[in-house]
Amino acid sequence: MGMIIPMSNREPNEALKELLAGGEPPELGPGPRKGVLPPQEIESTVKSALADRKLAPASFELACSLVLLWHDNLDASHTISQSVENADGSFVHAIMHRREPDYWNSKYWWRRVGKHPCFPEIARRVTTLLESRGERELLAKLVPGGEWDAFAFVNACEEAARDALAGWRELLREVQRIEFEVLLERFIGVPTRA
Repeated sequence: MGMIIPMSNREPNEALKELLAGGEPPELGPGPRKGVLPPQEIESTVKSALADRKLAPASFELACSLVLLWHDNLDASHTISQSVENADGSFVHAIMHRREPDYWNSKYWWRRVGKHPCFPEIARRVTTLLESRGERELLAKLVPGGEWDAFAFVNACEEAARDALAGWRELLREVQRIEFEVLLERFIGVPTRA
């Protein structure tokens, strides 16, 4: 992944972008993959990147949990997300269980999320991605009627794990990247995309 640039030499947003950049998005399953950072380095970088932002403690914790999850540190992410008892905490918790994989448990947490404020933006970005790739069938599954369906995404990940949708695995990882980006933007209050 490369060396982390000292915070004094870049914007806080850049530090977080870097944590989500480099190589491939996470696997749909637990990983680990090459180039992921250890929990201590992630926590230190997130803390440094967000030090000057006036974030609610839960937003800071969930940003850290999400970046830990991006770097395949499922246990560390789980410890944080399960302690935040709101829709945002349930959202990160649901992703973590989907990646374990524990699909039934993921759906339990998605039910606790309800209609999340991030869903319209996820739907918009996923629609743009899938339309650009000509993937109308997958679009109809994941964004029926223009609305993000988190349960359908869990099902698609489960099918991909069983090789039923093996051809869509890489595309599903890109969809998962969108999910991470939109949620992180909510937590930190700034776009993660250039």
